[in-house]
Amino acid sequence: MVIDTEPLRVPAFRRLWTGTAITAIGSQFTTVAVPKQVYDLTGSSGYVGLTGAVAMVPLLIFGLWGGAIADTVDRRTLLLFGNAGIAVVSALLWIQAWLGIGSVWLVLALLAFNQAFFAINLPTRSAIVARLVEPGLLPSATALSSTMNMFGTVFGPMAAGALMPVLGLPVLYLFDTIALILTMYTVWRLPALPPLSGQVRTAGLRDVLDGFRYMGTQKVLLTSFVVDIIAMVAGMPRALFPEMAERTFGDPHGGGLALGWLYAAIPIGSLASGLFSGWLGRVRRQGVAVVVAICGWGLAVAGFGLVRSLWAAVALLALAGAADMISAIYRQSILQAAATDEMRGRMQGAFTVVVAGGPRVADLTHGWTATAVGAATAATGGGLLVVVLIVVAIALLPAFWRYRPNR
Repeated sequence: MVIDTEPLRVPAFRRLWTGTAITAIGSQFTTVAVPKQVYDLTGSSGYVGLTGAVAMVPLLIFGLWGGAIADTVDRRTLLLFGNAGIAVVSALLWIQAWLGIGSVWLVLALLAFNQAFFAINLPTRSAIVARLVEPGLLPSATALSSTMNMFGTVFGPMAAGALMPVLGLPVLYLFDTIALILTMYTVWRLPALPPLSGQVRTAGLRDVLDGFRYMGTQKVLLTSFVVDIIAMVAGMPRALFPEMAERTFGDPHGGGLALGWLYAAIPIGSLASGLFSGWLGRVRRQGVAVVVAICGWGLAVAGFGLVRSLWAAVALLALAGAADMISAIYRQSILQAAATDEMRGRMQGAFTVVVAGGPRVADLTHGWTATAVGAATAATGGGLLVVVLIVVAIALLPAFWRYRPNR
């Protein structure tokens, strides 16, 4: 039942995973530091919200382009380039904070560069996994990586919050920089990973479009993106947390215990699910598993909107997070196994865009819906809508329901 560590017996994957472990918390330091510094400089939550828009544009552009590049060059070299770029930007963030330059536009510009390199880095790292482990180990390898990332999501912000009053905000950027430099050593020790065709070339717009055309012909891959968009856009309730923490669960106006627990609940459930993911590799009907997990996510979110007890709400959100982790592990495994190697980077780039973009669209739609009908109704309606749309999607694209991985 516990997480399967067999992929760590593969030396190359162990090095890749070690790099992920090093940066899992370090990257969260920057994730916390940037909006905190923006708020300190402006005193405006509007500017903090602007960080999401600033991050979204390079994620969309370079997520797709970075995936195309990953299919045309040595992926190890590209991963080194991406890590180096993020490290340089993190160092510049540390310098501007340490010098006290006080320019919010400089911080936002550096954030944009950070996200551009991140968008190149993530699909490249993900596309490497299937070259390092055999197909039967892909669910376990994905669970190991996803669980470590979720560990960083849970404990990174906690560590940042504890260190900031003691060491100061600039040190958070410095820690992230050091973590990235250490990660580059683990990437350097990976084997060369050129295209299997042996042809290294420049990637352009045509390669990106070829990726979309390929996706359109692969019903299983296409459906994996569709169901994730449904789950996130219709069902992600995080934009409702501030209002519900205050009006439903009794937080004071400036924020309190309830708000912290609501934000932590989904990652806690995801982390717990990842730690007890050893059984996932034995499931053959992976398409069915994704559908059941996403329906579980939707029903748990719907229940969250109905309850008035904080701890019941936290428990339901944790269940939603656990279901989402199961869905994510299988969707990533399907993506790794079903896509050909020459298209795997582009598919991972599209995956990056969906994962990054879906929750941001959900913030907008849930916020508008809550204004019209109330936060609790928006959460419950969104969760139930997930189930309805998933049923419709599978009825239209039944190949996903029947999907089983090749051994």
